[in-house]
Amino acid sequence: MRHIIAILLQNEAGALSRVAGLFSTRGYNIESLSVAPTDDPTVSRLTLVTTGSESVIQQIVNQLNKLVDVVNVEDMTTGEHLERELILLKLRVRPADTDAVRGYVVRTGGRVLDPAPDGFIVELTASEAEIDTFTSDLARGAELVEVVRSGALGIGRNARQLRVVR
Repeated sequence: MRHIIAILLQNEAGALSRVAGLFSTRGYNIESLSVAPTDDPTVSRLTLVTTGSESVIQQIVNQLNKLVDVVNVEDMTTGEHLERELILLKLRVRPADTDAVRGYVVRTGGRVLDPAPDGFIVELTASEAEIDTFTSDLARGAELVEVVRSGALGIGRNARQLRVVR
């Protein structure tokens, strides 16, 4: 099963490589990884997507909690959460199809960033499934030139916060 794991990580040299090393030495695969600063300048939030059984994910969480740079870990998938991913697509669109492609993008909640026929660039922020559908639908009406995906980000719906406790 696919899991989104949120990790608060100290902003220390080598912290990210230690997390990645934990995965590689144990043979776990990272499907996507996103790291960004938080409101606390000493901590970054790492969002990682991986797959595994409940026992494998629990083992991953336990191993992550043992790393000295890890402040907090939460498997977002175990509770109610929102998940979003950003995609940027560069398309080659025939001039006759430009209006149809633009209309589809807008109807699905996306934005046209650059309407050039040989570099028609669009963006969409949505769930992984919606992005997969968006991409395959656009590929039927235009040629995909380049696909850039951010990987999943997740946030819990409940009142509990993944924060540093001081």
